[in-house]
Amino acid sequence: MQKILVIDDDRDMCLLLNRFLTKRGFQVVEHYNGRKALEHISADRPDLILCDFRLEDMDGKQVLIKTREIYPDIPFIIITGYSDVKMAVEMLKLGAYDYVTKPVFPDEILVTIKKALEKQGNQTPAEAVPQVAPANRKSKPAETDDKYIFGKTPEMLNILKQIELVAPTNYSVIIYGESGSGKEAIAQKIHAQSSRRNQPFIAIDCGALSRELAGSELFGHEKGSFTGALNQKIGSMELANGGTIFLDEIANLPYDIQVALLRVVQERKIRRVGGNRDIELDLRIIVASNEKLWDAARVGKFREDLYHRFNEFSINLPPLRERAEDILLYARHFLAATNRELGKNIVDFSPEVQQVFNSYHWYGNLRELKNVVKRAALLTDGPIVGLQSLPFEIIYHQKLSAETTPAPAAAVAAPVAPLPPENTFVPSVPSFHENSLKAVSIDAEYEMIVEALKQSNFNKTKAAKLLNIDRKTLYNKMKQYQQFNNL
Repeated sequence: MQKILVIDDDRDMCLLLNRFLTKRGFQVVEHYNGRKALEHISADRPDLILCDFRLEDMDGKQVLIKTREIYPDIPFIIITGYSDVKMAVEMLKLGAYDYVTKPVFPDEILVTIKKALEKQGNQTPAEAVPQVAPANRKSKPAETDDKYIFGKTPEMLNILKQIELVAPTNYSVIIYGESGSGKEAIAQKIHAQSSRRNQPFIAIDCGALSRELAGSELFGHEKGSFTGALNQKIGSMELANGGTIFLDEIANLPYDIQVALLRVVQERKIRRVGGNRDIELDLRIIVASNEKLWDAARVGKFREDLYHRFNEFSINLPPLRERAEDILLYARHFLAATNRELGKNIVDFSPEVQQVFNSYHWYGNLRELKNVVKRAALLTDGPIVGLQSLPFEIIYHQKLSAETTPAPAAAVAAPVAPLPPENTFVPSVPSFHENSLKAVSIDAEYEMIVEALKQSNFNKTKAAKLLNIDRKTLYNKMKQYQQFNNL
């Protein structure tokens, strides 16, 4: 029986997940704070961890980092509110498997859990062969990625031309782009169009490598080279020999590892930790970063000589919000994939949903869009995804953003707000447009709910407690406001 550790200071949430997962054949252990959970992890290794981002004594990021130091390969799933999506994306860089957003839907989280455990089960047991770095996401020859589309905006068409230009060469490439914007897919595309296409493609998330283990994960180690090195281990660089290695978030590598990496780039040789011989390598190196490496080099965070070695060619991947023409293209692509996964036949998104998608900021880029589409598809019974299947925070994003923007320190007169572009969906405060006590009551109630959501960082359970109502009542109220606006 597979063991799942649930970490959440909301005891009702723990109870809900415990009952649901126990009925599905899992053994569930609950902990309500991070320190107790870490003690449990040290004493009894779980098969998977579900952790709320906001805990009473520490946040989920701290729990993830400390868990990775003990067991680098345990699937770690974050539970978060939409206001914390940017932090959730950062935790994916640190090695989390995935994140789910509140409110948590049992069927959705079950799909994520099964995928994580299935992926874990498909990995080769550590006792049989030398271990692969836990941040390694690919260890076989890459194929043309039919699961990814590149969009039709001029920016993306230009990037495809750059890929065609650089792929046949052995140039090192730097890919710049925000988290979740598709940098690894670009690297896979370069590999697939190169002469190395039938050789391994290995992706490493450098943000998930601790200072103590980074050298071992990249270069490997010999048996007995340090405490805990019970077997010889082949590093990711050696595993990628003949093919391509992709180093994501390269600026997060510890400075001493950058020194060792410089030798690899210059001489194409590595030496395992504790080893006494050099190993020749023939591999292409592609790196990615969400910050400019030249800027990092100027402040001493990244070695300037290493930057110049990598900077033989660079590609700048724009964020999703800057390629708005592709948003619905990507959304429909993710919808088709989710239809296959869930066995549904959802045709499209309603016009209102399409307007929300086009106006939303998409902090997590394609990764966030994919998660929103998957959740909406799960909640949709008919052929069209409607607004009722989207999270409240995304529907009301424009209004909530405006309410949290501070007013100017001094102003002679309030400027007249410009009219929104034609056919742009802008949610408004629910109102009956009549001078009645009921209308005033509804408006006041709406404002109280919005304020409670902001104070609780959009945690529905905590917002309901602030309002002295239960979660179900809060959800019903939110749905009513959507109806008041004819959503």
